[in-house]
Amino acid sequence: MTVGEYNRAVDAFADNLFRFVLKNLKDESTAEDIVQDTFEKLWMKLEEVSAEKVKSYLFTSAYHTMIDYIRKEKRNVVTDPALISQGQDRTSYSDLAEVLDRAVQNLPEDQKAVIMLRDYEGYSYREIAGITGLSESQVKVYIYRARVYLKGYIGSMEKVI
Repeated sequence: MTVGEYNRAVDAFADNLFRFVLKNLKDESTAEDIVQDTFEKLWMKLEEVSAEKVKSYLFTSAYHTMIDYIRKEKRNVVTDPALISQGQDRTSYSDLAEVLDRAVQNLPEDQKAVIMLRDYEGYSYREIAGITGLSESQVKVYIYRARVYLKGYIGSMEKVI
């Protein structure tokens, strides 16, 4: 890969990569850091990564960096019972996007990542398998389980409206 191809990759994929990480983490500064780290990794392996495979490399690298960050943060989180009870008093919602966003955040990390790659970014099952390192059938299972959970979480439209 040449420097020009690298620059075109940054222009072409930086926004999608940022959006993918941000949707999973909900923290802009961390998402920016992960995207920056991902492009730094690509720069270090410039000669090893072909221009045709750069999109897959970027999303795979960002996915693994994000998972490492999430695992690290889970070990460092101290749960305060007072904070958990806040915000759970609402029983009706007026914004379906808010309901769906909250439901997606409640998914397990692997299901969240595959559903984001499939439904938000539009990747095929094969591409998601390549990015996450899962088998294609496991990707389909995770997406199915995530969609079943989301459907159950949202429930009927009367509850949402």
